[in-house]
Order: sequence, then C-alpha cells, then structure tokens
Amino acid sequence: MPPVLPSANGDRLVFLLACADDNLVLAQRLGEWISNAPELEEDIALGNIALDHLGVARALYTHAGEVEGLGRTEDDLAMRRSERDFMNALLVEQPNGDFAQTMVRSLFFDTHQVELWSDLSDSDDATLAGIAARALKEARYHLRHSSAWVIRLGDGTEESHRRAQEAVDALWRYTADLFEGGADGHRDQWQKTIEEVLDEARLTIPEDPYQRSGGRRGFHSEHLGHLLAEMQWMQRSYPGLEW
Repeated sequence: MPPVLPSANGDRLVFLLACADDNLVLAQRLGEWISNAPELEEDIALGNIALDHLGVARALYTHAGEVEGLGRTEDDLAMRRSERDFMNALLVEQPNGDFAQTMVRSLFFDTHQVELWSDLSDSDDATLAGIAARALKEARYHLRHSSAWVIRLGDGTEESHRRAQEAVDALWRYTADLFEGGADGHRDQWQKTIEEVLDEARLTIPEDPYQRSGGRRGFHSEHLGHLLAEMQWMQRSYPGLEW
C-alpha cells in the first residue's frame, strides 16, 4: 500500500497535526495511570508508553510547524490551540475507565498506529519517514503489550471477561474516526488484527453498527475540554513560561 500522506501542504499540515494530536492526547490519558496502575510493573510500563506517545507528538508538531512556515513551535501547537482546533480521534480522549477499558482503547489505537507508521516509513517526506520508522518500533511493542492484556483479561476470570467485553462494547463506536483524513486504507488490516485478538480473548465485536465521529473535524466529546484545561493551564496562565 502506498504512503497515505497528502501531497498538498495545507492537507499535509492537517494530517500531521491530527497524528500529533492523537499521540499527545493519549499520552496525557495514559499518564493519568502513573501511581494508579494495578501493579508496579504496569505503572512503569504505562508511564513509558505515555512518554513514547509524547515523543512522537513532539516530533510531529515540530515538523508540522516547519510545513506551516509561520514560526509556530511544538509548544505553540500543543499548548496554545483550543479544543475546536484539535483534530485527534475521539477514541483517544475517552476516559481511562477501569484497566480493561484502557487496554481495549490501547489495542484499538496501537493496531492503527502499526499500520499507519508502516506505510509512512516509505513516505517521500524524509522527515516524516524518519519519525514513522522510529514510531513503528515503539508501536509494535505497544501492540504486543495491549493485545496481551486484552487476551489475559478476556480469557481470564468471569469478572475480567465481563469488564473487557464492556470496554469493547463502549469503545467500538469511536473506532471509525481513526480512518478519516487519509488513513482509510488501513481499515481492512486493522479489522483483521482486532478480530484475531478479540477471538483469542473470547470477546465479540458489538453488532450495533453505530459509529460516532467528528474528532478529525474538531467536534469532540465533553472529555477533551477537561483534559486540555488540565494539560494547558500553565502555558495559558503564564504565556511563554520556560523552565
């Protein structure tokens, strides 16, 4: 499959910002687990995965600023845009919920990221190709981590199975957003991987076909505003503040 990166600079900027926003928002969500994870090893793992997503977001924001050519930095793009300006998929802004919901959310997103970065590693944009190649290595680890947990929870106790199935049922409606804005070619392989993991976990995809979208166009759930308020408060309260 050819790289999905749009060729026009305006479209390319939107694409880069959407990818960066996905990773920044999920990094913030996963960071909320630090000191709250069910075991110490998982506390460290989720913190490290959050840092991986943050690193990808920073690289993408920097490149987006270069493509835009208006002198905006990664901090400007991450900390000085409003909720309506963010183009992340609705999936990543959903609350952590319990541990099963966090792992199912990660499974859905990690599978998408592996396919996306695999394609973009061959992009004619050399900077993006470099970012994608590094991000792909991390995304493959993230997918191993989330899929292993979903299988463990789904094929575990009656309680863990119930919670994992409830997470799949609750989050499935937000998955279509992932394939808007240039990544629609990944849907078939994404679906295949997800079905394989859920089958091993004894979990089922909801029969309800309803999908909620809008994140790529700046229409978000009520959760993003709260997340951004917490994440951006220092830069908005003290513009230009540096450590």
